[in-house]
Amino acid sequence: MMYRAGLERILGFRRSAETLIVDPCVPREWRSFEIVFRHRSARYELAVENPHGVSRGIARTELDGEVLRGEQAQIPLADDGATHRIRVVLG
Repeated sequence: MMYRAGLERILGFRRSAETLIVDPCVPREWRSFEIVFRHRSARYELAVENPHGVSRGIARTELDGEVLRGEQAQIPLADDGATHRIRVVLG
């Protein structure tokens, strides 16, 4: 239970149906963190960067090098056997 609370509340990492939602609320001192996870046959490598030392707020989200639009990081999940790279920049 504590593991899930940490993932969801602090790292802001949760799944809703076939979408990953990333909305971190971290200490300002955290400059970055990474999570690797699997969704069915796909692998996701998530990197969160905090270059300005903020607690929350997303400035940019990328999936496999493509910028995703929106204020919240909402990543569509696939079952394609591929490795996907997610980059979230706080700011």
